Amino acid sequence: MYQVAVLTLNDERIAEWDKFVKSCSDGSFFHLAGWQQVLADLGHQGFYLYATHQQKIVGVLPLARVKSRLFGDALVSTPFCVYGGALGSDEVKRLLEQSAMTLANQLGVHHLELRYRQPQNNQLTTRIQHATFQCPLAENDAEILAGIKKKQRAVIRQSLNQQLSYTLDNEIDDFYQTYSTSVRNLGTPVFSRKYFQSLQNVFGDDAEILTVRKNGKPVSSVLSFYYQGQVLPYYGGGISDARDLKSNDFMYYQLMCHAKADKDCGSFDFGRSKLESGAYSYKKHWGMVPQELHYQYQLVNAKALPNLSPNNPKYQLFIKLWQRLPLKVSQWLGPALSRYLG
Repeated sequence: MYQVAVLTLNDERIAEWDKFVKSCSDGSFFHLAGWQQVLADLGHQGFYLYATHQQKIVGVLPLARVKSRLFGDALVSTPFCVYGGALGSDEVKRLLEQSAMTLANQLGVHHLELRYRQPQNNQLTTRIQHATFQCPLAENDAEILAGIKKKQRAVIRQSLNQQLSYTLDNEIDDFYQTYSTSVRNLGTPVFSRKYFQSLQNVFGDDAEILTVRKNGKPVSSVLSFYYQGQVLPYYGGGISDARDLKSNDFMYYQLMCHAKADKDCGSFDFGRSKLESGAYSYKKHWGMVPQELHYQYQLVNAKALPNLSPNNPKYQLFIKLWQRLPLKVSQWLGPALSRYLG
């Protein structure tokens, strides 16, 4: 018989949870137990379900509730993450999904969302709106550059002539200033500085910052995760000068080279983008083939899923107004909103 329990923040089974995740071919950085602490730091309640057989973990399903008056009430695996969903055998996954649906009904949320990468054989509704991009990393810098699509390769070569430098560290200040500027310019609320500090505190050396500078001034920066021989640039952006300097292109190329040479990574995960968006097209220019993400949903106390996309017409005025905010104001107001945009 399988038993389902809920992992707590100080549970002695956290190490076993992570060991199981890493043993699964469809396990990801976003399934790791540390996210429960990160989400708790944002004020979200976690329900990290795990199944046992003969006292051994045989399946996991990380969940957290994201509830607000503005953006709805959802039980998600996993909020603020690209991937999620249950791990284990088909039988165990179905058991965990059923437990999640039971929990969603008990909590009275609007809907349940499971962020699977691959199609699933279950009764949940699948909605495909995003794709993820990945590529193998070649053996050296020259081969990595040669493997990039011709036009993008030319852009990177231009960036290499811009006398740019970069650092690898865990310093939040330059990253936060650069990233929050980028996010404000897109009209999106930024996370708090404490959120990024929480990621570093929880994941340690597996969360690393690369910052590109021109004459000592930060122009682009990215916070990346490392997992099982893979590098995942996750929060990145640049100031207005970044476009002319091609510093974002320089940044991602240098990250690829560093991840291969210094971290022995064999794979680069460029994250998700909305289908046919600007970011989607940009990643295709690198020569990566999009892989559609099979997110699944179950309505509980809602008649339809919320449309939180920035392409939603009702958000256009808000986006335009947000883009005009002074940076300090956006950094002050943003965290109160971004913590619900999971």
